Amino acid sequence: MGFDVLLDQAGSLGRFQILQIAFFFVTSMITYTHILLENFTAAIPGHRCWVPLLDNHTTSGNDSDILSQDALLRVSIPLDSNLRPEKCRRFIHPQWQLLYLNGTSPSTNEPDTEPCVDGWVYDQSSFSSTIVTKWDLVCEFQSLKSVVQTLFMSGSLLGGLMFGRLSDRYGRKAIYTWCLLQTAIADTCAIFAPTFVVFCIFRFLAGLTTINIMTNAFILATEWTVPKLQYIGITLILCSYSIGQMLLGGLAFAIQDWYTLHLTVSIPLFVLSLLSRRLVESARWLVTTNQLDEGTKALRRVAHINGKKSAGEILTIEFVRSAMQEELNKAQTKTSVIHLLRAPKLRMIICFLSFIRLGASVPFMGLILNLQDLGSSIFLFQVLFGAITFISRCSAHLIMKHMDRRINQSLFFFLVGLCILVNTFLSQEMQTLRVVLATLGIGTVSAANATFFVHALELTPTTFRSTTAGINNVFSRMGSVLAPLLMTLVVYSPHLPWIMYGVFPILAGLIVFCLPETRNRPLPNTIQDVENDTKESRKVKEEDTFIKVTQF
Repeated sequence: MGFDVLLDQAGSLGRFQILQIAFFFVTSMITYTHILLENFTAAIPGHRCWVPLLDNHTTSGNDSDILSQDALLRVSIPLDSNLRPEKCRRFIHPQWQLLYLNGTSPSTNEPDTEPCVDGWVYDQSSFSSTIVTKWDLVCEFQSLKSVVQTLFMSGSLLGGLMFGRLSDRYGRKAIYTWCLLQTAIADTCAIFAPTFVVFCIFRFLAGLTTINIMTNAFILATEWTVPKLQYIGITLILCSYSIGQMLLGGLAFAIQDWYTLHLTVSIPLFVLSLLSRRLVESARWLVTTNQLDEGTKALRRVAHINGKKSAGEILTIEFVRSAMQEELNKAQTKTSVIHLLRAPKLRMIICFLSFIRLGASVPFMGLILNLQDLGSSIFLFQVLFGAITFISRCSAHLIMKHMDRRINQSLFFFLVGLCILVNTFLSQEMQTLRVVLATLGIGTVSAANATFFVHALELTPTTFRSTTAGINNVFSRMGSVLAPLLMTLVVYSPHLPWIMYGVFPILAGLIVFCLPETRNRPLPNTIQDVENDTKESRKVKEEDTFIKVTQF
């Protein structure tokens, strides 16, 4: 595996890598907000039925000019079981007698009610407008709100597979730029959607490309860095997600109109898609796919950016061919997904990675639902959640520097499962301890995910790295769907869903040990590299490569 020798000549962590990671940090930060948009753009504000006495401003005279708003509300809207005004029904006729009854006196005859046939009135104290208020997605239409996020996740599931394979075939940079542009166009058009169905279609199109933006950022950062430094770029990109969460919470608090919020996070993607054309295609991918001339040019360009003036003379086509001769010979054979399925070792690695990804997504989504009990302010929760994940991902960066990938992930996954299982059997009165354990669980599962991303990229070959990342994203989305479905088990036992949330990460922590260790080892470029991978074969290949380059 001679590419690391070429990367040493071009610069393994210089000005180019720093600028590249900085660009990916900003892009991923803004892109991640698009995944969480429905937390605010689809928020359901307080609402009640529209009634003439209160909301028809042309009505005047009689009792409506004398009575207070609370009194008019009492005679127009029935009370629910919590003695609060009903959100979805109103009296057919004003019940004036209710003004003269003692609140504790039962009513002998239940007044006739009807649904909100004239629409709703919304509380605008937190949000001046959302897609819920625009298309009245409340009461019997409230289930339509979840359709948006479901379609977005379905798009990301399909897009992970589709664009992952396209990235392996046509290059990381071109697909990355296209995905940025498609996300920007789709989510900008969604703002002007005339109907709810059209809005859902545009969100689906945005979901197709959003996940691949972040996946390709991981891959490009990894393939332009030597193995012992790859965790730095990946950890920083993961931390950008946390900053994106906090940014979205702050923007949503300041911008309470969903149109403006949507546009604020979409417009920057147009600028970033233009700037992404300045990125350098992965030389590792170019050389591995037998595009030797383009790969050499990419290496020279990076060497120039890194200030290595003499590298331009060293990095010739002959030098690259000599260092990568083994990989070039293997690249002569065209590969397809069928080759991936026929490779037994790689096939098992992908299966293990997929289940680990599923095992990490289920508790992550389950804990999100539980952490919402921290407070009533959705803005504060969003910022707090981002801060917690940021700290945990930074901690994972330091731990990865000194600890093997498998032990690292296993410890984090076991801690996640332990936090959830202990929290499950705590009494509701121990609220502070429950919040602490839930917060610790969110932090540890975020740290486990940070290590998983590094480990997964180090295990898969260059020719299929985007494809396998797309497969892992599919299982991540399956976990996102499975987590709320497990809550239906509460009809059998209130503890059963949370027990399942705790079991998944523990099983994932055990399966991690079925994978090879990759810390400080070269990235595999071909399927053969993975199939023949042993500690001894790696040492032999590194020595052979060094001898070839030295002789040349």
